Amino acid sequence: MTDKYVEKHDQGWRIKGTRVALDSIIYQFQQGRSPEAIQDAFPALSLSQVYGAIAFYLDHQAELDEYLAHNEDAEEEANKEIARLFPKGAALKARIKRSLPESTK
Repeated sequence: MTDKYVEKHDQGWRIKGTRVALDSIIYQFQQGRSPEAIQDAFPALSLSQVYGAIAFYLDHQAELDEYLAHNEDAEEEANKEIARLFPKGAALKARIKRSLPESTK
C-alpha cells in the first residue's frame, strides 16, 4: 500500500513526512471527530494530510483495522508483563485510571 499522505515506517504507519502515527488519526476519526477537529489536535498536519489519512484508512479499512487490533493486543500483553514485573506501579496506574473522567480513559 502506497499513498501520497501515508507511509509505512518500520512496523507502523505514519503521516508522510511527520512523526504522527496514522493510528492517532484513525482513533479520533472513529470517535466521530471532524477532520478540522483532528487537525486542531495535530497542528503539525495540514487539513489535506488529515483528509488524506482518513481516505487512506477508508480505502484500506479491513487491513488497518486488523493492524490496530494487533497493536492493541500487543499493548495489552506488554501491560500485563509490566504489571507482573512492577505490581505496585500497576496498582497505582489502575487507581489513577479509575479516578479519571470517562471521556479521558
